[in-house]
Formats: sequence, C-alpha cells, structure tokens
Amino acid sequence: MTHLRSVCVFCGSSPSVDQNFLDAAREVGRLLAHQGRRIVYGGGRIGLMGSMADAALEAGGEVIGVIPTALAEKEVAHRGLTDLRMVDSMHERKALMAELADGFLALPGGIGTLEEFFEVWTWGQLGLHQKPFGLLNAGGFFDPLLAFLDQLTAQGFLRPEHRGMLSTRAVVGDVLREMETFEPIDVWRWLKPAQV
Repeated sequence: MTHLRSVCVFCGSSPSVDQNFLDAAREVGRLLAHQGRRIVYGGGRIGLMGSMADAALEAGGEVIGVIPTALAEKEVAHRGLTDLRMVDSMHERKALMAELADGFLALPGGIGTLEEFFEVWTWGQLGLHQKPFGLLNAGGFFDPLLAFLDQLTAQGFLRPEHRGMLSTRAVVGDVLREMETFEPIDVWRWLKPAQV
C-alpha cells in the first residue's frame, strides 16, 4: 500500500484546449484537496495547470509550484500558490518535483507533459524510485498512446512487467485508488545474466 500524501501532477499549460480537459483538471485539483493530498506541479497559472491549481486552492488544498526562473514569465507563474519555488533549470524542476512527491499523475498535455511523465516512468523501471505513476485518460485522450505502449510490449521493446507498472483510468478517483495499491517490482530480476 502506497501513502499518497503528496501527488506530482504533470499537465498542459496551453490555454487553447477543449473545455472538457480543463474541467477534468479542476476535478483533479478539487479531489486531491478534499482528500488532503498536497499537489506538486509545474507552477503555471494557465491551461490545465492553472485550472487544477485554482480548483485545489479554492477547495482549501496545499499546492506547491516548481518553475525555472527563465520560464516564470513565459509560463505565467501562479503567484497565489501555497508555495512557489523558483529553480535554475528544467533538470532542477523535475528533480525537486520528484523529491516532493509520493506519486505521479499525468493529465492531458503536450510534449513537455509526456517528457516529464516518461522520465519518472523510466526512473521507476530502473529502480531509481518505487513510487506509483498513473495516467488520467480523460475523454480517451491517451488511447493512441496506450495502443502504442501495447505495440511496444508486443514487439519486445517494453517488458509486460514494466507495462503493468502504469495505472490508467478515465476517472481520477479510480486511478488514485489503483496508484495506492501499487507494488514495486524487482526490476533487475527480469534480466537474464547475459543482459546485465
């Protein structure tokens, strides 16, 4: 059983997206706040980032934003957070977000969201952390990606055990419950001696 006291949320900062995705982000913020879970995210105040943070704050939640100084103006840093931490680089941003979180949840977003999410999955696959990670598949947004992951698994590029590490649900409460039951695997026992 994993205790998700603090959840790192990766999501898009673009304001030009379907309202349904913004609504899903607000639901994530509200639910995490109502459950007493701290949110750690990229620190922006627009797009899904801002929608989620605003909803959590309105519900009395604790929200920590982490943003590189160079992006604070470009991504329009949210100045009303519980805590806004400025860092020097994207590497520092991701490292601090990972350090502050007990688990990771990705919402719809662009290549930045995907890059952040795949990095924490890679770290988990390599045994660098034992924290759960999930995708909120709002409106079927991640369906093409999930099909591609299944193709990678079928073609031998992704082990079934590593594919199974990922929690994916369309409802945020469901994906959080699945993340709480996450059991880390011994990543190295799947390798044959010749592969090490």
